[in-house]
Amino acid sequence: MNDDQLLRYSRHILLPEIGIQGQEALIRSHVLVVGAGGLGSPAAMYLASSGVGRLTICDNDRVDLTNLQRQIIHGTDDIGVPKTCSARKTLAKINPEVEVIELDERMDENRLLQLVGDADVVVDASDNFPTRYAINHSCVLRRKPLVSGAAVRFEGQVAVFDRRDSNSPCYHCLFPAGGEDQDMRCAVMGVFAPLVGIIGCMQAAETLKILTNTGQTLNGRLLTLDGLAMKWKSSELRKDLACEVCGNL
Repeated sequence: MNDDQLLRYSRHILLPEIGIQGQEALIRSHVLVVGAGGLGSPAAMYLASSGVGRLTICDNDRVDLTNLQRQIIHGTDDIGVPKTCSARKTLAKINPEVEVIELDERMDENRLLQLVGDADVVVDASDNFPTRYAINHSCVLRRKPLVSGAAVRFEGQVAVFDRRDSNSPCYHCLFPAGGEDQDMRCAVMGVFAPLVGIIGCMQAAETLKILTNTGQTLNGRLLTLDGLAMKWKSSELRKDLACEVCGNL
């Protein structure tokens, strides 16, 4: 690291759990963030400010006025602009040293497999089950850590699925395809603005812990937040041996 980097990241370096080696690991790392909305905004912003060297941001949507209540990476002047472009501009202001790759496109299975394979950690900040299932499948096949988050109304959840550990569950173990769970998009159900900030920041924290091999991650655990009562609940997750995605792997 050069002198400017030592100063910029000094508060991380002062932490013995991170130090210079951990910060250098962040600078060398590559994180794939799928979704530049409510969750992806704080996640990407803290990953950039923390010095993650390369961020690939995937989203094929454009900024809308209704996004601005919670998607803090975008501003009023960005309405109508691709979210990936708006995100890149904001992240460049936060930390110009970070390489931001913007992908304003809808991912097919082969493309997603390639992107996941090139990343060290994948942050799922999407808002629908088909995308979550596709991301999870790619992470299982590529054995890449997946940091998953979701938020609707006043309820949020965050979990880590790290299939580098063969005993770890995957997202499909928790929410099997074809189950009773249905998409509850904030466009229909509404969402409390700070809630996505809380969950997105936790996704960033879990990602940084994975990249620096620091502390205990949420692998094998699901945290749920009742934002009205401000109560957290932690649930242990186990691999489903009959899981269609990871059961035989």
